Amino acid sequence: MTKGFLVLETGECYEGNILNTSNGAPDFERAGEVVFNTSNTGYEEIATDPSYFSQIIVMTAPQQGNYGISKDFWESKDIHIQGFIALEIQHSNRENTWVDQLKKYKVPMLSGIDTRDLTMRLRGGGTPWGAIVVAENASLAKTKADKLIQAKRTIDKDWVYAVSSKDGDVIRGENASGPKVAILDLGTKQNIIRLTQQYAKEIKVFNSRSTVDEINAYNPQAILLTNGPGDPADVKVAADTTRSFIGKRPIYGICMGHQILCLALGAKTYKLKFGHRGSNHPIKDEVINRIYVSSQNHGYAVDPKTLPSDVKITHTNLNDQSVAGIYSKEKNILGIQYHPEACPGPHEAQGLFGFFFDEMVANFKF
Repeated sequence: MTKGFLVLETGECYEGNILNTSNGAPDFERAGEVVFNTSNTGYEEIATDPSYFSQIIVMTAPQQGNYGISKDFWESKDIHIQGFIALEIQHSNRENTWVDQLKKYKVPMLSGIDTRDLTMRLRGGGTPWGAIVVAENASLAKTKADKLIQAKRTIDKDWVYAVSSKDGDVIRGENASGPKVAILDLGTKQNIIRLTQQYAKEIKVFNSRSTVDEINAYNPQAILLTNGPGDPADVKVAADTTRSFIGKRPIYGICMGHQILCLALGAKTYKLKFGHRGSNHPIKDEVINRIYVSSQNHGYAVDPKTLPSDVKITHTNLNDQSVAGIYSKEKNILGIQYHPEACPGPHEAQGLFGFFFDEMVANFKF
């Protein structure tokens, strides 16, 4: 282990141990937005979720890495986080250890810090940028971190396009009589595709800057907008494209996709103080008066006052009363702010896929 620091852009400095080092020297140092996640398990799914692009993850559960890794549980082909922080990180092995896997991807792991104190700082003061660095003391750490943070801030703000698929994959579905589905990839998790396959005849994946003409050429019977990273206001092409399909195709938006759908409707979004990230967040279904636990990962929310009058708020986040879901029968749109596909987390909301395909798509008159 090597002495390491997490340095926040606001000046706070947390000393711990960087685990994945080579010959006593760091393999890497990285910067990103520092956020916390309240999940007890699921570190593999979290790290491979493109929605965490350019973020350093602080896990509030004290022990991580205690069941190794298996790529069967990965939500994309890559690890997207910029750093991983936990009080204690185990070396348990399945296909590999979590420590060795992040070392392979040059993602620093910091342990031994007071993650409870750090989480309280993030809850109280918001989610600043920060950097994980190796240094002899806090003063040197701050100097190195400042340079890393400033360099990271120069990257393209459209994080969605950075993680969006550019291949235009066509995927065979499992339902021969089902619809052709266009997935607008804003940073999709694999379980969204897997669940869509159960209902679809065929799926084609489009990148976030695909045009209306490109999607129309595929002639889909349904459009699904996926999760993704960053500020939805920076994803202008996808919102414009989505606007052209409202009322013409059934549309289902998940997380970032929900926000893009709302922007396409003319609504506005705002940044949450510290975001919603974890697999234990309570949601109220306002339609059937049911409460269930959900998986969440977003830093922005939709302003309910800016939604059109014919769009109904169907789900509410019980932690802060923010909008967690919308629906319009007239426009044939469904937006869900959280992750009904789970991975990690509870599966209580997966029935929303069935509602979209078996009710909204099946009854839509083209």
